[in-house]
Amino acid sequence: MDLLRSLPLGLYLEQPQTWLHKIDPRVKFAWLMSFLTSYVLANSFWRVLLVVFLIITTLMARIPRRVWQQQMGWLLILSFFVLAIAAISPDPLGVDYQPRLPANEQILTQPLNSNNPVQKQVDEQKKYSYVLFHTGPVKVTRRSLDLAISLSTIIFTVIYSTNLYLLTTAPEEITSGIESLMQPLRRFKWPVTEIALTLTLSLRFIPLVLEEVQNLFRSVMTRAINWKKLGLKGAFKVWMTVAERLLENLLLRAEQMANAMMVRGFTSPNEHRVQWHDLRLKGRDWLAIATLILFWGVRLAIGTKT
Repeated sequence: MDLLRSLPLGLYLEQPQTWLHKIDPRVKFAWLMSFLTSYVLANSFWRVLLVVFLIITTLMARIPRRVWQQQMGWLLILSFFVLAIAAISPDPLGVDYQPRLPANEQILTQPLNSNNPVQKQVDEQKKYSYVLFHTGPVKVTRRSLDLAISLSTIIFTVIYSTNLYLLTTAPEEITSGIESLMQPLRRFKWPVTEIALTLTLSLRFIPLVLEEVQNLFRSVMTRAINWKKLGLKGAFKVWMTVAERLLENLLLRAEQMANAMMVRGFTSPNEHRVQWHDLRLKGRDWLAIATLILFWGVRLAIGTKT
């Protein structure tokens, strides 16, 4: 079992280089924040539109199918199950709704009159139905459906938008972009460079953690342990040993990384600066910014929840 392939979330795609790779990391970070914040106080139509927009962007970027198929597939399946379960769940309001019909039933038999307010109310009642689907124990209301769409779309949007950003942006580009955006905080004596360095090391350390977990998992599987004979207590001891070994290996990797930095004379990020990327906005970046402005214009026009 290869964890680096079965759990590809958060990994960077070095090849092929798509047009998403070439956009400035600061612009992509602004897009990511827009996806995560435009969801707030949005209607169901906009939330579904975000999911469609992410899927279309992935296809237009021509990211290899082997990369996005498994990630997007599992997320879509998970979102679908959340949608189905939440939609048929009991109404969270817990209120019995009664139809708003006039007390005098003779009004219903009167001739239609467009100026009659009671008649208008009856017409609206016929058009509006709070319960959308009801057969046996399965009942879908407007409230439960809205909640189901909200939960399912937020799972897909938050996870996949973040993953798409990490997939097309190198860790060094992410830290360089965040450090550039955090420059105003230097006035408040914030250690901006140290924060960027810590973030870089953290992103670089994620594949090492997956590799160590993968190696330990394979070592346990190759020993063909009879878990039935061990019992619950014996299995717990085995996994505690594996966890202890994993912690030791990770601490050893961290020490090796620290020694490598010290050998290269890295004593302080302010004294030993490494400029990975030249952050300059180009034509495609300005186009992405203009599209982002249009994105927010559409959000305010049709996506606001009423």
